Amino acid sequence: VQLQASGGGLVQAGGSLTLSCVASTRTFSSYFLGWFRQTPGEEREFVAAIDWSGDNTYYADSVKGRFTISRDNAKNTVYLQMNSLKAEDTAVYYCAVRQYSGSYYHSREYGAWGRGTQVTVSS
Repeated sequence: VQLQASGGGLVQAGGSLTLSCVASTRTFSSYFLGWFRQTPGEEREFVAAIDWSGDNTYYADSVKGRFTISRDNAKNTVYLQMNSLKAEDTAVYYCAVRQYSGSYYHSREYGAWGRGTQVTVSS
């Protein structure tokens, strides 16, 4: 499976962005998906995840209440709606498929990392 994230850009603090991640696979609806972010010199940080049905979602404490993950299985797409953005949200954002059964917030449990999209929040 190949993933491609898009929708990043430059936004002022307090603004909003919606990221999209399209997957090239016929079995998209069976995947547990995650969004992670990374800044230079740091490890990838868990942001949000969603199960195959979309009924269960998970968030990092740092984004809870501001970000919303969703999916459209008919479009092979997972979204990350980001509101009330802060300067500390600046990072490259990646989507990935969870491939192992460990903790959903560990990047090592994921694979098929797509090319990320840069989000820059100016203060």
